[in-house]
Amino acid sequence: MPAPVTLPRLSWGSPRAPRALLAHGLGSDGALMWRYGTALADAGWHAVAVDLRGHGVAPRALDYSLAAYAADLAATTPEADAPWDVVIGHSLGGAAATIAAAGEVGWTRRLILIDPAIALSDDDREIVRVSQEQAFADPSIEAVRAAHPAWHPIDVELKARATRRASRWAVEQTSLQNADWDVRTAAAALAVPTHVIGADPAVHSIFTGDLAAEVLRNPLVTMSVIAGAGHSPHRDRPEAAVAALLDALA
Repeated sequence: MPAPVTLPRLSWGSPRAPRALLAHGLGSDGALMWRYGTALADAGWHAVAVDLRGHGVAPRALDYSLAAYAADLAATTPEADAPWDVVIGHSLGGAAATIAAAGEVGWTRRLILIDPAIALSDDDREIVRVSQEQAFADPSIEAVRAAHPAWHPIDVELKARATRRASRWAVEQTSLQNADWDVRTAAAALAVPTHVIGADPAVHSIFTGDLAAEVLRNPLVTMSVIAGAGHSPHRDRPEAAVAALLDALA
């Protein structure tokens, strides 16, 4: 794997509790995983969210390959230098966590993937490109609120801030440097219990259909879908997203 960078952390809950790592999606940052962080803390977990390279206040770099994102996550361990009890990755964070978990035995005891970017079609890539262009064109709170009127005010505030703090170059390079965005081989090699929380295909999901069926051939992978939620269930339908996460951990 490429040389890792050290990822900054936010945390919720007692450091003595079971440990969960949260990895966000493209153009976001660790703070935007707050719904999961607070719910996990309330359920007796210690949740740690990181800013991925090029995002938030994380180090900038030249390499934005999926392998580089995965190397950063694999190098991120609990302070006790023990395995994570669970790693939770959304979208890009889900792809990177899949590579890290498949390649680093003992890094985590289990994996939860939120509408993960396991393989992107040309249509998926175009939707991502347009979405990121729109976000960077106007990263104001007003623009985010207009695009997502049902989101919680904290999500609106944090999404606007995350866009302003992310490197636009890094976000663009993440697409350009991963022309073949496909981590199905890593997903097939997963050797820890893994649960996918999918978005509703009727709204928008990047993990559905033949792709989901292929990944689910791994007997350690299970899946649930949050009806009515788009690609970011924790912002679109937060109560259902949190319930699905806690059910997967039960």
